Amino acid sequence: MITGIIIATLVVAGAGIIIGMILGVADMKLHVDVDEKEQAILEALPGNNCGGCGFPGCSGCAAAIAKGEAAVNQCPVGGAPVAKAISEIMGVEAGEAAKMVAYVHCQGDCEKATSKYEYNGVSDCRLMTQAPGGGAKTCSFGCLGGGSCVSVCQFDAIHVVNGVAVVDKEECKACGKCIEICPRHLIDLVPYEAKEVVSCMSQDMGKFVNQYCKVGCIACHICEKNCPSGAITVENNVARIDQEKCTHCGICVTKCPKKVIKAV
Repeated sequence: MITGIIIATLVVAGAGIIIGMILGVADMKLHVDVDEKEQAILEALPGNNCGGCGFPGCSGCAAAIAKGEAAVNQCPVGGAPVAKAISEIMGVEAGEAAKMVAYVHCQGDCEKATSKYEYNGVSDCRLMTQAPGGGAKTCSFGCLGGGSCVSVCQFDAIHVVNGVAVVDKEECKACGKCIEICPRHLIDLVPYEAKEVVSCMSQDMGKFVNQYCKVGCIACHICEKNCPSGAITVENNVARIDQEKCTHCGICVTKCPKKVIKAV
């Protein structure tokens, strides 16, 4: 009886030693050196894994920065503080990067824009575009108000207000998720410091815009003609502002007859 126990113990111990040796050899063969700089960068990143940097999560971003394949200010969520910390790790200057925020180029809410019918389906803009006529809203370029952008925002920075998505610029981290999911491509990034923004993306002719929206761009060119810095052009029946040229004089805001250009 005792002999059997001793033999069993020796067998188990021997098996354990053999397995340990195998694992030790495997570890030596498969060992991957950890880049201490990459690890330090990963720890400096916020850890949201939102993909706003253009890489698959924070680990992908950290690896790219460590290899010199991405800028130290690549993370839009971390902003200047994270960029500064990473620049110290990399031993380079962080550089100045303008803070960006998402903006929804539409203000055609339930009172200002008309609808063709009442939609009672699932509140998802991607599905709503499959409804008859491409959605209930008469304007085929306007915000559908289904909240697809809201569902992907990790920072509670965007909400549907009276049928139109609105971004809270103080909460927005410019991750770009809302931009990717909007089926009508109404959202893009604008400088946080931007003072004037065109709140319309309709490419319809002015006479049609007037029929379905009180605050839609009618391509009258008044803003373009009155801009002293040449920052505004009208393309495809809608005004566009070059924020790099804009001097924030505010003339376009006061001259726009439809109040499409907003001071933000």
